[in-house]
Amino acid sequence: MLPRLLIALIAVGVFYIVYSRITIKSVIEVQPSPIASPSIEPSLSPSPSPSPTPKPTPSSTPKPSATPRPSTTPTPAPPVNNSPPSSGYSRQSVNAGIGTYTVDIITADLNSTRVIVDTASDSDCTNNCPVLPLATYVSRSGAYAGVNGSYFCPADYASCADKSNSYDTLAMNKNKVYFNSSNNVYSSVPAVIFQGNSARFVGQSSQWGRDSGVDAVLANHPMTLAGGNVIFGGNSDPKQGSRGNRSFVGTNGASTVYIGVVRNATVAEVGHVLKAMGLQYALNLDSGGSTALYSGGYKVGPGRSIPNALLFVVK
Repeated sequence: MLPRLLIALIAVGVFYIVYSRITIKSVIEVQPSPIASPSIEPSLSPSPSPSPTPKPTPSSTPKPSATPRPSTTPTPAPPVNNSPPSSGYSRQSVNAGIGTYTVDIITADLNSTRVIVDTASDSDCTNNCPVLPLATYVSRSGAYAGVNGSYFCPADYASCADKSNSYDTLAMNKNKVYFNSSNNVYSSVPAVIFQGNSARFVGQSSQWGRDSGVDAVLANHPMTLAGGNVIFGGNSDPKQGSRGNRSFVGTNGASTVYIGVVRNATVAEVGHVLKAMGLQYALNLDSGGSTALYSGGYKVGPGRSIPNALLFVVK
C-alpha cells in the first residue's frame, strides 16, 4: 500500500514539474516584446529672426513753456459819486452823461490853503532847462498836495532838441518871479490867478497884468469850463483828442479849489466830467507822460520830471 502511494506522489510531483516548465516557457514565448516608443524628434522652434534694433528717434529738446504770468485781478471801479470831497483826496467814478469816468481829485479851501507855483528854473529858460519830479516840488515848498503844471517841450522829444524842457506860457512862481511875460506870441492862452481866498480864470493871458499881491499865476490851454458851461468841444490836435489821463485845476466859483486827474478821457470830455461834479471853472494842464498828482504820496504818476508845478500849502 505504501509503495503505491509513494509512487503516486512521485508521479504527481514529476507531472507538476514538467507542467510548470511548459507553462513558464509558453508564457515567456507569448509575452509580447516591449513596444519601443517612437522617438519623437524635438521640433525645432524656429529661431525668431532678430528684429532690427530700433533706431532711437531723436527726441526734440522740449522748449521750456512760458512761465505763466500771474493773473491780475482788475481793480474794481470806485463807486459812482458826482460830488467832490469836501476836503482832501478822493478817487471816485463820475457819471458825466456821456459816460462814466474815474477821477482822482483833491479839494482845498482857499481860506486855509494858499496855492503857489514852483519852478525848477529861477528865471526864463529856452533850452536844457532844469526839471524836477512833482514830489520834490511838494517837499521843498512844504506843500501837502500838488499837480503837474503847464505844457512844455520834453527832452525826450526829437522836436524839442533845441528847446528841451522849456515852456512858452505865462507863469509866476512862489518867489514872485514872472516867466515868459515878455512873450506875446501866447498872449491868447487862458490862465488862472490865485490871490488870497479867491481864484480868477481869464480867457487870455494878456488880460492879466503884473500884480505883486497875487500868490500864483499859471497859463495853459484850453479852458474847459467857464461859468459852469463846457466851452471846449475839441480841436485838430490829436494829443488832446486821444484818450489819456488829463490833469486839471478848477474852482466852484467860490473859495474852493480843486486839482486832479480825469482818467482815460479826451480834453473835451474833461469839461463834461467836471461840470457833472459841480465845478464852475476849469483849466486843462499838461498830461500824457507828465501827468502826476500828489497827496501824501503819488495818486497818479510820478510821470516824467517837469519844469513847474501847482501846489497846495497850508496858510
